[in-house]
Amino acid sequence: MKLGACYYPEHWPEDMWADDARRMADAGLSRVRIGEFAWSRIEPEPGVFDWGWLDRAINTLHTAGLEIILGTPTATPPKWLADQMPDMFAVDVHGRSRGFGSRRHYCFSHLGYRAEAARITRAVAQRYGNHPAIVMWQTDNEYGCHDTTISYSDAARDAFRLWLAQRYGDIGSLNTAWGNVFWSMEYRGFDQIELPNLTVTEANPAHWLAFRRFSSDRVISFDKAQIDILRELSPNRDVMHNAMGFVTDYDHHDLGQQLDVVMWDSYPLGFLEMFPFSDADKAAYVRQGHPDIAAFHHDLYRGCAADGRWGVIEQQPGPVNWARHNPAPLPGMVRLWTLEAMAHGAELVSYFRWRQAPFAQEQMHAGLLRPDSQAAPGLDEAIQAASDIADLGEAGRPIKEVALIFSYDAEWITQTQPQGEGLSALWAAFSTYTALREIGLNVDIISPSAELSGYAMAVVPCLPAIPDELVSALKAFDGPVIIGPRSGSKTDELSIPAGLAPGKLKALFPATVTRSESLRPGTHHAGDGWSATRWLDHLETEAEAELVAEDGMVACWKSANVRYCAAWPEGALIAEIARRAATEAGLEPVTLPTGVRVRKTDIYIFAFNYGNETQQVTLRGTERLGSSALSPAGVAVFEAS
Repeated sequence: MKLGACYYPEHWPEDMWADDARRMADAGLSRVRIGEFAWSRIEPEPGVFDWGWLDRAINTLHTAGLEIILGTPTATPPKWLADQMPDMFAVDVHGRSRGFGSRRHYCFSHLGYRAEAARITRAVAQRYGNHPAIVMWQTDNEYGCHDTTISYSDAARDAFRLWLAQRYGDIGSLNTAWGNVFWSMEYRGFDQIELPNLTVTEANPAHWLAFRRFSSDRVISFDKAQIDILRELSPNRDVMHNAMGFVTDYDHHDLGQQLDVVMWDSYPLGFLEMFPFSDADKAAYVRQGHPDIAAFHHDLYRGCAADGRWGVIEQQPGPVNWARHNPAPLPGMVRLWTLEAMAHGAELVSYFRWRQAPFAQEQMHAGLLRPDSQAAPGLDEAIQAASDIADLGEAGRPIKEVALIFSYDAEWITQTQPQGEGLSALWAAFSTYTALREIGLNVDIISPSAELSGYAMAVVPCLPAIPDELVSALKAFDGPVIIGPRSGSKTDELSIPAGLAPGKLKALFPATVTRSESLRPGTHHAGDGWSATRWLDHLETEAEAELVAEDGMVACWKSANVRYCAAWPEGALIAEIARRAATEAGLEPVTLPTGVRVRKTDIYIFAFNYGNETQQVTLRGTERLGSSALSPAGVAVFEAS
């Protein structure tokens, strides 16, 4: 695995560049990402290019032996371009146009901006496409950041109408698919269809789902236009994009199929603070991040990549500037995050950023260097991680154990029609992932179309619309299967299937969900060490009632190799179901100490301590790095026996 840093030569005097490059190489970094926000310096006036500074920056970095990842600068269109086409801005859900003065201020559907994005991509690729320093390209930056995937502009409306016409063919088919007879919502033509925001009360959920799918497709086609140019003008170089944490506004599986590598931006402390983790978790892991934040995304984005190639292009090295509270990492965590990415198969970890900026929006975001160029705490940990990586060599191939099936479509459905606060397919997947990792299992997060061969068990935490190919794959799968609530409860157009839930999944689990209810906080059905909370499916079935609450409510049903979790898959309930299934699969679940996680390859077993106390781990194998007494932020690596 390589290490790198994100660098912005345009932010620093030119006489600093050579020393920066030397220090990067001395620290064990071999790759540097540049250029993704530099449009105004590359093209300061329309059609007037200034390549000199970027030529010199690239050559300086290359001379120091660094490989370069060059970004297309389309996330930050300059002011002159915004002035030329003032309708290029995205429009928010309330109908307000975004403005200039930050970043990501364009609408994916604006044809003029799409042409300009292709033009600047072509110009940069023509200039540097065959430069020996360039080993990889980054398209744009962080699609979806700042709620910018979905735009309610006139351009989006017009493109949406065309998309609908191509999808449905005639307006009658759309009216039938959406159930527009309800509330007299029938249309006479595609040109009558507006966007689903600004309605008096909720819009038709099928309308919303179609718009979410359309908005995702706009991102994918925007990205594809850049990829095609880069592959034409810079052959034999990889192309990647940097996805984000817990952002689901577009389908990363679709994106990954057209990239060479899927990268993501790992900020465990910021994500802990900004997303719906419990107060107890936020207190326990304030300087570490929840033990599954980084790993969940490692496994998610590896599963999104066409060939399983992935990496971290932005790794948090210190306090960030954008969360509600911004603590510093516990000493050792930067090294831990780096080695954990290695354990999950990353090909690169790149720290954001090399030097902390003393100006503008991110001046409170730490880097490996302070603004005065002195070393920040993260630098020594990066240097230590580089030494560890060199000592360990290849991490080995991950051991296949559990396939966790997740789709972005499922998240859009549960966001559109949650039926209860916080009942999201993404967070059902996350809590299930946590339960599996707490018993020491390797988890791969895969799409519904991915192969199940080689896995010992399969888990579907929440998948309302079930593709036919997944039904076939699960029927052919002979290991334990866990199905979570709401799975199979909707058609592809977000209506209730004729035979009721679990719909197509009746082919492997004979049951009918007769009623579903969401439970308010404090309502629960207590079992033996577990509780059914937040959601409850009531089933008519001949299956075995495997987990029954004290009041007779059934939380888990079992038929042959398939279990149906009828309550929300979280906490002790999903942990108990997972342990039973794992035992049947021959996976030997263990009880790990609080805050400890492991990852197994065919060469090593890695152990990581996210907890606040030293923990003793007992794993099969010979100590290779660290020891079985894991201090807080400690890492141990054992040679697999």
